[in-house]
Amino acid sequence: MSLQAQLAMILWLPIVLYLFNKYPPRKAVIVGFLGGLLFLPQRAGFNLPLIPDYRGMVATCYGIFIGIIIYDSEVFNRFELKWIDYPMILFGIAPLFSSLTNGLGLYDGINQSISQTVQWGMPYFLGRLYLNNLAGLKELAINIVKAGLLYVPLCLYEVRMSPQLHNMVYGYFPHSFAQTMRFGGWRPQVFMQHGLMVGLFMMTATLIAIWLWQGRVVAKIWRMPMEWVVVILFVTFILLKSTGAYALMAIGLIILFSAKWFRLNLPLILVLLAIVGYLVVASTGNLQTDNIISSLQQVFPEDRVASLEFRFDNEELLGEKARERVLFGWGGWGRNRVYAENWAGEIEDISVTDSLWIIVFGINGLFGLISLFASLILPVVYLIIRYPVNTWLIPKVSSAMVLGVCLTLFVVDCLVNSMFNPIFPLIGGGLSGLFVYSPQITNKTMKRNILIHQKSQKKSLNNYSISNQNR
Repeated sequence: MSLQAQLAMILWLPIVLYLFNKYPPRKAVIVGFLGGLLFLPQRAGFNLPLIPDYRGMVATCYGIFIGIIIYDSEVFNRFELKWIDYPMILFGIAPLFSSLTNGLGLYDGINQSISQTVQWGMPYFLGRLYLNNLAGLKELAINIVKAGLLYVPLCLYEVRMSPQLHNMVYGYFPHSFAQTMRFGGWRPQVFMQHGLMVGLFMMTATLIAIWLWQGRVVAKIWRMPMEWVVVILFVTFILLKSTGAYALMAIGLIILFSAKWFRLNLPLILVLLAIVGYLVVASTGNLQTDNIISSLQQVFPEDRVASLEFRFDNEELLGEKARERVLFGWGGWGRNRVYAENWAGEIEDISVTDSLWIIVFGINGLFGLISLFASLILPVVYLIIRYPVNTWLIPKVSSAMVLGVCLTLFVVDCLVNSMFNPIFPLIGGGLSGLFVYSPQITNKTMKRNILIHQKSQKKSLNNYSISNQNR
């Protein structure tokens, strides 16, 4: 870390508090959260006693919660704990059971549980507090698109000049520079942890922009027509050279346009079932990876498939180790990893943990694995049940649906990567809040909304036709 990075972390707390003084609480939460995600330095901050260190998005969450206590403490009185929140709570306390069952002690368990709760639980409950209705989710979606637009010139700069911005501003590289080279060019990293994280975030911003445009949720962002917003974000996204994000984008477009053209939510349901099925098969050690690799070799570049094969091989080793402590895992301190004696007689780590699911499975066992993925999947399941597919393009509902699709794609990414992004538990908390605070849409109201939406679309097409005739 550097002096300027430490200074940025010090200044970030008063900046977040200023946002609460300037904006309504919900907007302050969204702007502060996205600002920290986009621009805070990596691996910088301060060690704190008893609680997780003041670093990265944890620092942002600390600042936001202090702002809430000062400016909007009444919001805690309105919070209602529901069953849909229990998986996230259970995941937060999972390290306590892992530590106790492995003889690591109560102190270690409490410390690890606090860290896990802050990392995952804080963003989730911020979403539950402030993004628990369709209007809040719409505001979040629009601001994610704005955040993507802010990153466009920074990404384009690094595509041309190499990932140098973090080094230029904060004085050091946050990650291995060798991993920024892709397909004879550069993969941007900007101020995030890794190029994969940038790719996933820009995919999310682009997909949201496409659906807001299709649903006519907003006509312009920063006086820029939505068609141009979509084009700018999509072109930038393609230039990021993130093949995994390309695949996720393709899945997301299939899900959304199946809903638009064929009135089908089946693709989203199949993706959710595939996630659950994969976790069941992989955690039990019955995954046949050879067939998957041979199929992918027909479609994707050889080096990308080889990378996936390497991950599968390591997950096979790690899975065998995890099943020895299947219920609560091995706990922390690298006990979930696989060790062997090398030629010099020294014990060394022979495993590589790339995927989030295998990390959670090894550390917190089935208890942690089920609770984490349930906390991310259940809000999407509830969304599908509450809002039928013929409502997905209604402007009032569109934002929530595309955020649900993006959350699903993040869960898919967790099966092959471990690139934590706090925006997704934030989305999960907001979608879970619909279960508590969003009024039930009756069939009569739903039919009226659909009719209004269809008339609006017909009117727009007629205006477009008249405009072309006048030309």
